[in-house]
Amino acid sequence: MGLLDRIAPRRADPAPAAVPAAPADDPVFTTKALRKFLRYLGLREAPVLLDLGPVVGSNVTFFGQRLGCKIFVEDVLADLDRHVREGRADAFPAFLHGRFRQPSAGVDGILCWDVIDYLDRRSAQALAEELTRLLRPEGALLGFFGTAASRDARHTKYIVVDELSLKCRPTATPRPRQSALLNRDIIRLFPTLRVSDSFLLQNNLREILFRKPAWEGQS
Repeated sequence: MGLLDRIAPRRADPAPAAVPAAPADDPVFTTKALRKFLRYLGLREAPVLLDLGPVVGSNVTFFGQRLGCKIFVEDVLADLDRHVREGRADAFPAFLHGRFRQPSAGVDGILCWDVIDYLDRRSAQALAEELTRLLRPEGALLGFFGTAASRDARHTKYIVVDELSLKCRPTATPRPRQSALLNRDIIRLFPTLRVSDSFLLQNNLREILFRKPAWEGQS
């Protein structure tokens, strides 16, 4: 958890010998919504980006160079794993309501990835309420949602290749994916946001790009 502020290109430090090289065979898939997400944030001067995945150095560099943005990385699934291991999964919704330190309407864009797929309904609702609170008017939220039932006990780390391509790298987790949500249930999680774009991908993911209206009550 923490702030990764405006990233400037610099000479890379040598990788420690104990750290293995990233797998060369990470699956790559085409994203249709990321380019639109970047376009919205590119309209803002020095936008603020909230990333709900783990820290991925190449992602930080990509968004920092592309948008000149301030990036907060908040690994929500690591929090979930900790609660599950400690037998406190029931307390996770309440934890989420106090999880984020950013001010209300203080974030221009949110990368939700597929976090909601791993949450029960109460936790999903709590997270959606917090993300809606954090998002600024005309801000954008990009989420991935599984369309097929799965009990895969792995998280997926998403790695940006470019604005049209993402790598996905599975990592072990004590909490499998939950039941796939129907489109109407996903939309009900964010009742005050509007769906800007929705794409069904060949890998059984649906990308949904939400926008927050410019003023309360706008549809």
